[in-house]
Amino acid sequence: MTKVKDAERNAYREDGVTVLRGLFTPEWLERLREGVDENLKNPGPMSSSYTDDGKAGRYFGDYCNWDRIAAFRDIFYDSGLAEAAAQLMGSERAYIFHEHVLIKEPGTQEYTPWHQDQPYYVATGEQTVSVWIPLDPVPADVCPHFLRGSHKDGQLYRPRFFKDGADYGYDYSDGTYIPVPDIDNDTSAAARMISWDLEPGDALAFHFRTLHNAPRNEQARRRRAVSFRMFGDDARYAERPGLPSPPYPEMGLKLSDGDRLPEDWFPRIWPREQRTA
Repeated sequence: MTKVKDAERNAYREDGVTVLRGLFTPEWLERLREGVDENLKNPGPMSSSYTDDGKAGRYFGDYCNWDRIAAFRDIFYDSGLAEAAAQLMGSERAYIFHEHVLIKEPGTQEYTPWHQDQPYYVATGEQTVSVWIPLDPVPADVCPHFLRGSHKDGQLYRPRFFKDGADYGYDYSDGTYIPVPDIDNDTSAAARMISWDLEPGDALAFHFRTLHNAPRNEQARRRRAVSFRMFGDDARYAERPGLPSPPYPEMGLKLSDGDRLPEDWFPRIWPREQRTA
C-alpha cells in the first residue's frame, strides 16, 4: 500500500507542490525507461520538438500514449501512483487524464516558460495532480521551479507556447485569463520559488493551477521525465478558448461545460479494479 506522509500532503495543500522521495522502486523506474525508449522510437501523433533545426540539444515532448505503450499503462494502474495521487488530492478516486514525456538533451537552451496547466486542459476542479518523475539525476537549477501557493487564488493564466513563450492567440477579452506575470523579475516572488535536487525514484506532485517553469539543460546528461496527470471526484469538463491541449474535442470528446468526465475516455485507476487492457 502506498502511504503519502502527512507533511507531503500538507505541503501539497498549502504550497501546491510537494516532493515525494523514493516514490518509485528500481523495478518501476526500469519499466518507465522502457516506456520512454519505446515512445522515442515510435512517437505518437501529439509529439513535438520545441527546438529549431540546427540549434544545440533537443527538447522533445509527447503525450496521450498510455493506451498504446504498455509501460505507461502499467504505471498508471499497478505502480501505486494512483493511490498516492488520490491521497494527495483528498479524493476517494483517481482517474487518468494523460501522461506527458518531456526530454531535454544535453545543451538544450530552450526553457519551459512560466505557466499553469489547468488553462490548457478540459479538466477543472480542486482535485487534480501531476506527478513528474525524472529518470536522471536532476539538480535544483535544472529541476522545474514552482511558485508556492499560486494555486490558491483560483486565477487562470493564458496558455503559452513552449517553443517561444508567446501567449496562445485566442480571444481572452472577457478577462477570465490574464497574462502570466514576469515572475523571474519580480523580487517579491523570489522568496516563494522552490525547486529540489532529485534522484531517479523521486517525484514532484503539483496541482494543475500551480505556476511553474523548467530551466535550460546545460548539464552534460539528458533530463528525461514523465508527468502522469490525474484528477479526482470533483473534476468536471471545462470549455476553453480555442483548442485545448491535449485536443480532446478534436479527438472526438463531445461534452458541455460542467459535465462529468466519462470513464471510457478517462479510466478510473483508484480504487484499482479489474483491468480491461
